[in-house]
Amino acid sequence: MFDPSSIESILTAAVPQICPAAQLTIRWRDEVIVQRAYGWLDPETQQRATTVQTLFDLASVTKLFVATSFMRLVEAGRVTLDQPVATVLSAFTGARPVAAYENPLQSGATVQIVEESGVVEAGQVTFRHLLTHTAGLPAWRPLFRQATSEDARTMALTTFFSAPLDSHIVYSDIGLILLGMALEELTGQPLADAVSTWVLNPLRLVQTRYLPVGAQRCDPTTVAPTEQCQWRQRRIVAEVHDENAARLGGVSGHAGLFSTATEVAALGQSFLAGKHSLLQPTTIAEMTRTQASEGDLHRGLGFLLWSPDREASSHPFSQQTFGHTGFTGTSLWIDPARALVVALLTNEVYHGRVNRRIGQLRVAVHQTIVDTLDQTK
Repeated sequence: MFDPSSIESILTAAVPQICPAAQLTIRWRDEVIVQRAYGWLDPETQQRATTVQTLFDLASVTKLFVATSFMRLVEAGRVTLDQPVATVLSAFTGARPVAAYENPLQSGATVQIVEESGVVEAGQVTFRHLLTHTAGLPAWRPLFRQATSEDARTMALTTFFSAPLDSHIVYSDIGLILLGMALEELTGQPLADAVSTWVLNPLRLVQTRYLPVGAQRCDPTTVAPTEQCQWRQRRIVAEVHDENAARLGGVSGHAGLFSTATEVAALGQSFLAGKHSLLQPTTIAEMTRTQASEGDLHRGLGFLLWSPDREASSHPFSQQTFGHTGFTGTSLWIDPARALVVALLTNEVYHGRVNRRIGQLRVAVHQTIVDTLDQTK
């Protein structure tokens, strides 16, 4: 019998030093074997305990829901992976310069991927490039500084590149923002509705949702708070943490979804063979095979794949593993060799963007899960 006590000890000790609140759901052999919550939604007063119903800002784990929606459209024959993005987003075309982009974590600094200058023809970028992060798009641009949501969309559509096409893996929020825009064009629906139609409703995920800026979509006392935002000059609660997603109205392809570990794990389960699958086995195989590699970094379609780097949160699992992490402190990993799904949601960014410890916490939790499972067999 699976004994979660060692995992419990790690997460109990993590609160509140590493993260004020956390949820963990473990599915093994298509059964939920752990579903726990830790910490407080008001860590200063400790009046509201985290529950398994608490909503967490998924940050970049949002990308998996958007990528899955897109792949369902591929299966439906509405679009192909190697189709140019410009065939759906007509503004995304023309020669663009290669340049350094703004550093999101250091104001006034830039990030340079390649030393040489050059140009990229945006019209040659395909949806496969966006999903594998090989388009050469910048990782980030300050969309939030634009005056309106429409101006932010225009900035994404007309951005310069940071590297030549197919030359480097540059993990890019901009690429998934464009993918979200393409979903809207392909479906004729706002992005939130498209994700609901193609993923949330079929999987019966009733808590997972976008929280549009300015709209009261849920009780804020049921949502884990995130960072004290310098731009908005307030603690962020029940509003997307990511500034660019906020400028885009809280609904974007790269961030904006809120959910529970239970429902995130249900998405993960849909990628393992069984009755919960949304996609065909051939599609899942294509999404989870190595599409691009650079050093210890391996990417599928939308998914980050297992890494030999011992500090990577995927490392404790088998080499078949795929998943994703989110900047707020969230993650989902699927290990087909063990029929294992692990969703760990935290609001670790509550303490700010420096001296982060979420990486070590993920590795410790994942290693303990694997060790406990191995002892259970």
